[in-house]
Amino acid sequence: MNIALIAHDAKKELMIQFCIAYCGILSRHNICATDTTGKQVSEATGLQIKRYLSGAQGGGQQIGSLISCDEIDILLFFRDPISRKESEPTEQNLLRLCDVHNIPVATNIATAEALIMALERGDLDWRIMGELEV
Repeated sequence: MNIALIAHDAKKELMIQFCIAYCGILSRHNICATDTTGKQVSEATGLQIKRYLSGAQGGGQQIGSLISCDEIDILLFFRDPISRKESEPTEQNLLRLCDVHNIPVATNIATAEALIMALERGDLDWRIMGELEV
C-alpha cells in the first residue's frame, strides 16, 4: 500500500515516535511524505521515504495530487488543532480529497493506530482490490 505522511511542526515528534513504534509494519509498504517530516522520520527509523516539497512550499498539494490520481491508499496527517495556520485551506482540501476518493485518513495518533492495526490485519485489502460492492 502507498502511505502518505504529513505532520505539522508541533506534531512531528509524535509522527516520529509513531513511525518508530510501527516501523515493522510501515517497512512493508511504500511511504511518501512532505520534505521535513519525511527527512526526520527516515533519519529516526531508516525507512525509505519518497519526499516531496515541504508543506509550506506545496508538498501538501503534491500529495493531494497523488490522492486525486488514486496513488495514495492511506493518509496519516498529524495536525495541530490548536494553532491556526495559513495552510488551513490546503489542509481542508486534502481531507476533502480523501473523502472524495475514499482514502482512510488519520489526523491524530489514536486513529493512526487504529488504521495501522487494520492494515496489519489485512482489513484494508479492499483498497488494493477496488471498492467492495454493497
